[in-house]
Amino acid sequence: MSTVEEIESAIEKLPPEKFLALVDRLRARHADAWDRQIERDSASGALDFLLQKADADMSH
Repeated sequence: MSTVEEIESAIEKLPPEKFLALVDRLRARHADAWDRQIERDSASGALDFLLQKADADMSH
């Protein structure tokens, strides 16, 4: 399977329990990718503006 259409077609043929298992795996994969992105952004300083805003908000 190399195209999105082929993958979608295969997914449509899954029995409900297999479909739900796939959904769980995809959600976990997405969450892991999100966590890695946040870690990269934090390490690079891309999120420093959030800390600065929080500090400013706490000063008022």
